[in-house]
Amino acid sequence: MIVRTADPRYFTIDKMQRLRRVSAIARLMDTAVAIPFTKFRFGADSVLGLVPGVGDAAGALISLYIVNEARRLGVPPLKLGLMVANIAVDTLGGSVPVIGDIFDVYFKSNRRNLQILLDHLQVSEDDLRR
Repeated sequence: MIVRTADPRYFTIDKMQRLRRVSAIARLMDTAVAIPFTKFRFGADSVLGLVPGVGDAAGALISLYIVNEARRLGVPPLKLGLMVANIAVDTLGGSVPVIGDIFDVYFKSNRRNLQILLDHLQVSEDDLRR
């Protein structure tokens, strides 16, 4: 029986740097700014979504970086497809005038995709902070 371990202690420095970079991008895009005295957080993706036409497309292109890094780190095609579907839902939902801007604040595709990547690699967000 082959046991696959993804213990972060055995990751190369390059892999951990990639994961930290992906985590930073997901945080920037989805939860960088907190609204004082509330639990609401939003990021650059929500702000980009305010620009008609190109804003949501620009956010999707940045989000695809996370998918590409996941591919390079060995995430299987089925999970990559789920990640792309998250981006598609975020992009299409965010492109609806007015309602889409509200949708962007709540649907955090980059955080979802980061979690898919971390789950696959069996890494917690605490491991990234070490």
